[in-house]
Amino acid sequence: MMPTVFIDGAAGTTGLEIADRLGPRSDIRLISLSDADRKNIGARAAIIRDADFVILCLPDEAAREAAALGEGAPTRFIDASSAHRVADGWAYGFAELRAGQREAIRDARLVSNPGCYPTGFLALVAPLVAEGLLPSDHGFVVNAVSGYSGGGRDLIARMRNDAVDIGYRAYALGLEHKHLPEMQVHAGLSRAPLFAPAVVRAFRGMLVDVPLFLDPELGFADARTLHEALTDHYAHEALVAVAPMDAVPGELLIGEVDAPTDRLTLYVLPSADGSQVRLVAMLDNLGKGASGAAVQNLNIMAGLDEMAGLRV
Repeated sequence: MMPTVFIDGAAGTTGLEIADRLGPRSDIRLISLSDADRKNIGARAAIIRDADFVILCLPDEAAREAAALGEGAPTRFIDASSAHRVADGWAYGFAELRAGQREAIRDARLVSNPGCYPTGFLALVAPLVAEGLLPSDHGFVVNAVSGYSGGGRDLIARMRNDAVDIGYRAYALGLEHKHLPEMQVHAGLSRAPLFAPAVVRAFRGMLVDVPLFLDPELGFADARTLHEALTDHYAHEALVAVAPMDAVPGELLIGEVDAPTDRLTLYVLPSADGSQVRLVAMLDNLGKGASGAAVQNLNIMAGLDEMAGLRV
């Protein structure tokens, strides 16, 4: 039978983008609540328990409450919030991250979508730490910029409507961020990275930059070895590409109005003398960083074409 999918929080940015990807498809059936029933706890519980799959596009506490409504039912969940990304019993929904992860997602009842920034950081760092090419006890620095759509309705309104034009917004200046536990745990690090996020005047898009001094005495491999390892790791992945190291781009750009994409591109950019490197990930924070990842996980869990509905 055609699986049924309920998006809880369908009116938000992530929910709307998921619905855009799922709406034209004939291999799943979207179900929804009426506006009158959206805040009716009984009606929500009933549709959650009746659906084959529920995608949670809610704040963290609301996501926990929604998941609890499905306890005891066969409903399978994909949580796009950060509530369950390091929680016991939840599979981490990054199929390309490591061997066996796709199968873990396929077999799970509970799957947590990765965060947008962690998707870029983990794609770069986790395979290299796992191979022993970067030290797990290093204090990684992560510089990142994102389109403002990832900040939710309040930030979207602020970036679009404020009388004062905002071109660049640095935040989390107290060096705390809800993505840090996820970055540390899923990269296999002994300490959390130093994370410096910012928002730019672009609706979507993301650049995650991890600069490194390549000291072999401290356990760092050379840039070409890092590039070869990433290329091998993602060699058979349709959504993740590693750019050639010998074709260094002059610049990496995020447009104010870029087209949606569910792809992720990785760069290894060494200095001329090979003593330094920048590991850079570029992605759509609403695509592979949110809605596209949720659809990819749904496809895997439901046994459907993994690429169905994705923007490539």
